[in-house]
Amino acid sequence: MKILFVAGGTAGHINPALAIAEYFKDNLKDVEIEFAGTPTGMESKLVTKAGYKFNPVKICGFKRKISFKNILRNANALYLFFKSNFRSREILKKFKPNVVIGTGGYASASILLQAHKMGIKTAIHEQNAYPGITNRFLAKKADIVFLAVEEAKKKLPPCNAIVVGNPIRKSVLNKTKKQARAILNMDDEFCILSFGGSLGAVKINEIAADLIAWHNKFKKINHIHGMGRLGAQCFPKMLADRNVVASKNPKLYIRNYIYNMDTCLAAADLVICRSGALTLAELQATAKPSILIPSPNVAENHQYYNAKVLENNGAAVVIEERNYNKDFLIKVVKSFYEDKNKLLTYSQNAAKLAVLNTTKLVFNATMNLFKT
Repeated sequence: MKILFVAGGTAGHINPALAIAEYFKDNLKDVEIEFAGTPTGMESKLVTKAGYKFNPVKICGFKRKISFKNILRNANALYLFFKSNFRSREILKKFKPNVVIGTGGYASASILLQAHKMGIKTAIHEQNAYPGITNRFLAKKADIVFLAVEEAKKKLPPCNAIVVGNPIRKSVLNKTKKQARAILNMDDEFCILSFGGSLGAVKINEIAADLIAWHNKFKKINHIHGMGRLGAQCFPKMLADRNVVASKNPKLYIRNYIYNMDTCLAAADLVICRSGALTLAELQATAKPSILIPSPNVAENHQYYNAKVLENNGAAVVIEERNYNKDFLIKVVKSFYEDKNKLLTYSQNAAKLAVLNTTKLVFNATMNLFKT
């Protein structure tokens, strides 16, 4: 069996494809797997690092904001899209896949369309509660549409949709809180984990600084914070402006980047972060109550819709950046800190949303395509 995966843009699109590919490789003897995507995107590095052959397709996305510069860019994007159709057919004819699986990003559009026209089985995986424009366009043509959450169905045209969740890294599931805290040399007090991505979100850093200024007064809360590469330039000043000397509080674990996220997640009682699809899947898998601050700078405001799924199910509190209020944040955190029953309820509700066998579900449904 030959499978071509198409993914691009962000790690949130690429990592699910890699996780699914790994499951196929582990459970199918004679499987051949290749990937396709843009030569300049993250996919080219992540895929080759994972040991798979990568087929580049030159293409770029369209800009929706109207400006003279974007008109020129969109004209070039249209030209590249039509040109990519020939490259896509070339890849498909050479590799001859039995199925093409796309996991999002504009890079997947051309190959999945050409595969559909050539009679090759196709599937797409949508990680978010609000599907991206590419997957909304492709849904009617795909043989299977894999969804992370039930709510995404409402935003799609009629299609063969199956809810399978998002793939979870194995390492995230394999650590207990006791093990994690021993690794971090952390005591048994309440622990907050906050982060805003590898670059570092200004608002998340501001929120973390306000929170640390509050609990630094009584020094009973452990706090792990990933300030990000850009945050390294401003976060120390944020703390200084709030009269916090981090070196004098051994319960503060402040880092440029959290490389051992699996350990930090296991150690945490409460998580404060953005609401990217894969992050939320890990919060659910580890049963972590959370305060979610959706990024307002993403397509279709999809992080807000992701976060509302958890809030509507009693697993998280959502605070939009435009509504941020320091006193309200502290009030919410204090309620989790002081009320163990509330913490437990939110934890249990998060666990109810978890889907821990995503890759197996995708595998079984894909294999069933060839029995019909």
